[in-house]
Amino acid sequence: MKGPDQEYLQQLKSKNDLVDVIGSYLPLEKKGANYWACCPFHHEKTPSFSVNAADQYYHCFGCGASGDVITFIREMESVDFMDAVRILAERAKMPLPQTDYDSEEAARAKKKRDEVLRLLRDTAHFYLDALNGGHADKHIAYILKRGISASVVRKFGLGASLNFRDLPRYLLSKGYSEQTMLESGAVAKSERGELIDALGGRLIFPVINAMGDVVAFGGRMLEKTDFAKYKNTKETIVFNKSKNLYNINLVKKQKKAGGLSDIIIVEGYMDAISLYQAGFENVVASMGTALTKEQARLAKRYADTVLISYDGDFAGQKGAIRGLEILREEQLNVRVVPLPEGLDPDDVIKRQGQEGYRACLDAAMPLVDFKLEALARRFDLKNVEQRREYTAQALKVIAGEESASVREDLLKQLRDRTGTTYESLRRDLENAPQAPAPKAEAESRPREDNADGLRKACRFLIASVLFGAKYAEGFDLAGISFEDPVHTAIAEYILLRQKNGERVRPSALFEFIAEDSPELSQILDLSMGDTLEGERAKRYFDDCVNLLERTKISAELEAVSARYDAETDLAERKKLSRRILELTLKLKKLNETTGAKAK
Repeated sequence: MKGPDQEYLQQLKSKNDLVDVIGSYLPLEKKGANYWACCPFHHEKTPSFSVNAADQYYHCFGCGASGDVITFIREMESVDFMDAVRILAERAKMPLPQTDYDSEEAARAKKKRDEVLRLLRDTAHFYLDALNGGHADKHIAYILKRGISASVVRKFGLGASLNFRDLPRYLLSKGYSEQTMLESGAVAKSERGELIDALGGRLIFPVINAMGDVVAFGGRMLEKTDFAKYKNTKETIVFNKSKNLYNINLVKKQKKAGGLSDIIIVEGYMDAISLYQAGFENVVASMGTALTKEQARLAKRYADTVLISYDGDFAGQKGAIRGLEILREEQLNVRVVPLPEGLDPDDVIKRQGQEGYRACLDAAMPLVDFKLEALARRFDLKNVEQRREYTAQALKVIAGEESASVREDLLKQLRDRTGTTYESLRRDLENAPQAPAPKAEAESRPREDNADGLRKACRFLIASVLFGAKYAEGFDLAGISFEDPVHTAIAEYILLRQKNGERVRPSALFEFIAEDSPELSQILDLSMGDTLEGERAKRYFDDCVNLLERTKISAELEAVSARYDAETDLAERKKLSRRILELTLKLKKLNETTGAKAK
């Protein structure tokens, strides 16, 4: 099966300038010929993510991530190749080609995924119709009680499940198989083996991803019961709760319409809806789970500042605080919104209105201040022993801050809170153990290069020709035999382009070499700065050519010598002896050249 042809893909890429596409996700700064940013795929403080505008590819010199515009969309949107093509085609207002893509197995998986998404979309319409069909009195009463307007109900696609039977019957009538219904999560099996609505009797909240697809549902009970008040449909091939944020679809539209300075993260569906209705449309919900790395990266696509607005007793939740650390590790500016004790955002909106919640946002504090505040709530500071323990733990928190001015300010706050002198706190801080490096830093792709000299020489030769170094003009890669298949593939691409009189485009490498190839990453690393420029680079290039030639001759010499030892025919031994002499002289000459350069 074939995907889009190369002509279509080249046209798609030409109409989606890489700098413009990446610039819609990350703030780019032009330095020299390239654009730079902090890498979106690993934690870093100094930008090492480079976008080459001329050749239309990106490469991170920190973690090795690289690719073209299609690769970038695949990584940022967590989609497959064809979905990335669809996104870019929509962006460029290009029609999609008629194609069967990828292997039969991939095609089957995609067909199943599309079928599940269709079922979920039909289910969302079913719930919406049920809400407006004249039989959802309890659901509508609850909506009115919570003060949700009709326009917001429509905006979020709220619906109603009236019972456990109607949804499975409806989906069967639409032609969906029992297996697909169960795989979607919308339908489950009862203890007696009957198909039932997984959220039977609840108010329904469709969960829509950043692509605008309904991927799951949340449901709320309308009466007191032994069952959980809120329930989500199970994780499926299209839904992973740790990778989604509720209302991210509307936040994405807001970002496209005019940009965002920050995003508010709340815990639940009703908090998000209540804030949205009150005018705080830049709100998403984590759906009751501790924040994950995937959710942090999802939020980072749309804003660099995150305002955490959890319940008023949030300070006592250690797991939730760890979630904030994850946000910071992903280089987000994290601020915590203090709410009155025991109230959630929805409560604040109802009791104090928009202005009351705005005041809470205005009082949002940096993460380190919040951590100290949360820590203080765990101790009785009137008790000498507990106050000392609090002081010791607070100093560990302060020690993790890089800014000297911030540490000084925090020490003054700690002094005022504990009554300990500033000088003694400062001395204790200097002796406090340093905070460990952020975990995300350790999870970056390893950049250690233990390659031997021959492999490095092959990389440098290829990079010099690939990126058009002056000293490599006219150099014929056809005379080099590469052992590594990636080196061979790149060399063959360059030779074909040269033969056809076409320009060598580094971005074309991603069409036939995996973007996460370590060898490709190492070769791209050589394009940084003046690595391939200057007299020193020229000398190293000559040394690399010399090394490869010596390696080639040494290998042949070893093979011929082995044949000579095994040969019994005198005439053939004489021929092999002459060849051994020729190779020995060539090798000696090359070694002398290397020695002369060394001097």
